[in-house]
Amino acid sequence: MGTDKIKLALIGLGQRGLRLYYAAIKQREDVEIVALCDNYETRLKEFAAMLEKEDGKKREIFTDYKECIDKSGCDCVIVSTAWNAHIEISMYAMERKIAVGCEVGGAYSLESLWELVRCYERTKTPIMMLENCCYGRLELLTLNLKRKGLLGEIVHLEGAYRHDLREEVTTGEEKHHYRLMQYLKRNCENYPTHELGPIAKIIDINCGNKFDTLYSVSSKSVGLEGFVKSKKIEKLKGEKFAQGDAVTTVIKCRNGETITLNLVTSLARYYSRSFLAEGTKGLVCEENQSVFLEQDFPGEYFDWRSHFGNIEEYYKKYDHKLWVGGVNEIGEHSDIDKMVIDEFFDAVKNGTPMPIDVYDMASWMAVSVLSEQSIASGLPVSFPDFTDGKWVTRKNEFAL
Repeated sequence: MGTDKIKLALIGLGQRGLRLYYAAIKQREDVEIVALCDNYETRLKEFAAMLEKEDGKKREIFTDYKECIDKSGCDCVIVSTAWNAHIEISMYAMERKIAVGCEVGGAYSLESLWELVRCYERTKTPIMMLENCCYGRLELLTLNLKRKGLLGEIVHLEGAYRHDLREEVTTGEEKHHYRLMQYLKRNCENYPTHELGPIAKIIDINCGNKFDTLYSVSSKSVGLEGFVKSKKIEKLKGEKFAQGDAVTTVIKCRNGETITLNLVTSLARYYSRSFLAEGTKGLVCEENQSVFLEQDFPGEYFDWRSHFGNIEEYYKKYDHKLWVGGVNEIGEHSDIDKMVIDEFFDAVKNGTPMPIDVYDMASWMAVSVLSEQSIASGLPVSFPDFTDGKWVTRKNEFAL
């Protein structure tokens, strides 16, 4: 694109859109926001007024995403709407050669994912899933250790999305949030990409490896009903939530690795992604913030508690180059938001491949649908191959 500014349309101006703007987009001098779009006019006008106050420029505003894409003259869009609109909006932009940065979420059907892949293969319009957790410091440290051979051959990985969302889910209508209907109607691994994305990059999924089969089980659903009762939320009194309080998913990969995912979002708890990677020569564990390398701790090691928190030593030695310098003053969440947004805009500007591409997006989002099927049937299910065999020869160039 040369020295011209990238013309961006922001579609979806809720909490996530606002965070992306402040953490990342605002700092890009080579990006110009030319249009804003949201279903809710109040939110739309407030966002536009905020931007105008900052730089004195008026933006075009739209409540219809099609008009926004067709009339704004944008080069790319960032989609941070409700999950169920992600694919629809993304494909509309892609058909018009508008590059897409799409926020995360689970899919509602496998066919919609196939349509997304076919749209990309037909138009060649770049799309990137904005999965910020792929840029987490611990996750990139693990990728670095793996590529240096210090973990040996990776055998098993674990990840989770453990986040108390009871208030967010039950106040969805008032806050224009989309989770409420999801929890009332579906029972699945509804938010898989935070934990699965980094794991997939570490073990070369779609690049010499692939997901083969998946099996999911769900616990009972009592957390949200108890919260509704204790908080006296009258509008939800008597509602039955389909979503289980704990969903556990096991994935078997073509190269023999196993992955365990856990979703817990309707119980009282602290936030954790519970990342774990185990190889033949060592492991990395988020929960106790430690690295165990056989070369550093030869033989059996029963008294590991004394080494809890030793990860800082390994950051000093093996921090990924994207993290050299450490966490900035606004915290890791803002750091990883900035990284993923910078990667998107750099790819748009330079015409380079998206680091989290359409095949990643489809494979990771498919977990929601497949887990729903597995829970309902009590049986394992097979993963589609969205690459149509290209996974055999594709190379993993993520965060090299």
